Formats: sequence, C-alpha cells, structure tokens
Amino acid sequence: MPSLLLKRPLAVIDLETTGTNVATDRIIEIAIIKVFPDKSTQSKVKRINPGMPIPAGSTAIHGIKDEDVKDAPLFKQLAGELKQFMDNCDLAGYNSNRFDIPLLVEEFLRAEIDFDVTKRKFVDVQRIFHLMEKRTLAAAYKFYCDKQLENAHSAEADALATYEILEAQLGRYEQLQEDIDSLAAFTKEEDYIDFARRLVMQGGQEVFNFGKYKGRPVREVLKVEPQYYDWMMKADFPLNTKQKLTEIFHNMMLKKI
Repeated sequence: MPSLLLKRPLAVIDLETTGTNVATDRIIEIAIIKVFPDKSTQSKVKRINPGMPIPAGSTAIHGIKDEDVKDAPLFKQLAGELKQFMDNCDLAGYNSNRFDIPLLVEEFLRAEIDFDVTKRKFVDVQRIFHLMEKRTLAAAYKFYCDKQLENAHSAEADALATYEILEAQLGRYEQLQEDIDSLAAFTKEEDYIDFARRLVMQGGQEVFNFGKYKGRPVREVLKVEPQYYDWMMKADFPLNTKQKLTEIFHNMMLKKI
C-alpha cells in the first residue's frame, strides 16, 4: 500500500472551538499529531481557556463546557510552545484550509506570535474526500478505514482519524502522489491571499472577492478610494485579512515614494 513520503514533519491538526467564525471565535482544544519522515509520531493535546463563554450549541457538539476550561491557560500562554512544536512542519487536517489553519493563524496573530505559513504546504483531507467521494469525517473514516469513529469531536480522536484517512486515501487512488507537495497542489482551491478569501489573485494581481468591489483590483480601488482601507481596518474582518491588505497598501505607498 502506498504511504506518505515526507521530506519534513507533517502536523495533523484538529481544533474544538467556541464557534465557526474565524474572526471572532476562539480555540478551546487543540490536538496536533506530528508525523516524522520515518513515520514515528508525537502528539500534543491542549485545553485552552478561550476568554469568552462557550455557546451551548458548541458544547452540544464537542461536550466542552466553560467549567472544563476555566483553569486552562489562555492561547497566548501556549502560543510559543505550540509554535515550537510545529516548527518546520507542513500542515494537514480535515477542512483545515478553510477553518483550522485560518483560525490558528488568527490566534497566533492575537498573541503577537509570528507563525509564518508562507513556506508550509497545506493538505486538506476533507478536500481529497470531497473531490473523490463527497461525505463527512465519520463517513470518511468508515468508508476508507472501515472503522467507526469513536469519541467524534474529541480533537485528538478526530486528528488521528484524519491521519488514518489520508494514509488510506493514498492506497485507494492511484492518481494521488505520496509526497506533500503533490497532495497540497491537488487539494489547493482558488489562489487566495488571505485565509478568509476576501482577497484573491486573478491574472497576476490582487482582487477583492466580496462586496461592492468584488472582482476589482485591490490597488485600483485603494488608489481612488483610500478610505476603503480605513473602513476594512475598522470593520470586523479577520486579522489575517487586515494583515494582507496592509501589506498591499504599504507596498503601494512605497512605490509612490
């Protein structure tokens, strides 16, 4: 059976959170399964105090209540340890390109820790599953591994199941290559700039992907309406979106000097 070919460690992550809004929700549990090129693994599981109440709807999904994390550390207190554990790792998860990685990046930005993802490869196991079969994590685990997913929505159980599914997918689909570069390219969607996909690349230039300027080049809009930048910076956009917009805006200003 084909198996992953790793040039460097792969961090398979899963988050349990207060909700699904990347800009405003917080992590309350993180599990990281670190897979090394020789297939040995290390794991790190942490409960986190989100600094906000956990909605009942979220508790109904993962079973974690306010009292379960009231004495847990804040993300900012764990950020350095988590960053170090994932240093030099590519990242994988289930729906991780759209949720886990963007939210993790937001938490690091709030903690003022530089968690650079620009040189990392992302492999989204859900993306492979949806491209090939189109189902859910529990169904994927049954389909690929012929196992029932016990303790679903326990971050560690979900992360371990995700890694097993990825290995099984390599055995099922001959067109999948075993190396991370190929898998990242296969699961990549649009050429986005920020994780929330408010800014995307089209024709070699940055373009707004929402609102009244959707489809318009960012630099063109900011040139004629610079106050739009100020509005976005004050509005409830993810920090990662604001970070990328600021980089574009500053590059524009430097070219004027």
